[in-house]
Amino acid sequence: MEVVVRPTKPDTSWLAARLIAAAIKAKPQLVLGLATGRTMERLYAKLVQIHREERLDFSLVRTFNLDEYIGLPEEDENSYRYYMNHHLFDHINIDKRNTFLPDGMTDDEAGEGERYEAAIQEAGGIDLQLLGIGRAGHIGFNEPLSALQSRTRAKALTPLTIAENSGEFADPARIPRRAITMGVGTILEAKRLLVLVTGDSKAEILAKAIEGPITSMISATAIQLHRNVHVICDEEAAAGLSGREYYDWIFANEPEWEAYR
Repeated sequence: MEVVVRPTKPDTSWLAARLIAAAIKAKPQLVLGLATGRTMERLYAKLVQIHREERLDFSLVRTFNLDEYIGLPEEDENSYRYYMNHHLFDHINIDKRNTFLPDGMTDDEAGEGERYEAAIQEAGGIDLQLLGIGRAGHIGFNEPLSALQSRTRAKALTPLTIAENSGEFADPARIPRRAITMGVGTILEAKRLLVLVTGDSKAEILAKAIEGPITSMISATAIQLHRNVHVICDEEAAAGLSGREYYDWIFANEPEWEAYR
């Protein structure tokens, strides 16, 4: 794992977007795992900018989102399909037939998890999985006590997650209590993880996720088991990190980061 601290939220978004753009240029048929949330909105705006200004080509890219609310149709403005169309897909040259999210309206939740897993495998697996970390320490909607080998499935949301996400709803009472999410095991099978975390509200949980013990109570700690992880955070989110001096030394000295310094 490598941790990169940048001064501001825009700086983190720029770096994450550049890393994704470089991955697409290196492999135009990239299978890209995507996430949602306010932090990701800034990142997607940067990707749209790179697409427009530098003609970054998404035409062969395939995407799989981490999760979707149960009970929201695609056209609902709070569904993650709507979110992805609004913030990214409608603004780039991606074939929407190659963009996948779990079906939150399914009447067969177990079957939908199996179908989604099969679709990922049919695509050859995820090359680069983008992640955020929730305040409950979850990746995707893998709430506390999610098995570290769990697969795509329906999951009940914690009160903390519901409260954290309810601000996105005009009527907070409408927020679903359940979602279909990639499992922790599914996420760990991606060839590469890119974790983007910003804001002082995430400082405590970020430190636990990357420097604390691995535990199913904080599913984000599972990223410590992955062989290829880059964590990008801003100064506020990095406030609780004990290894900060070493992380900064790596970014300043390792050749892989020369183009991004």
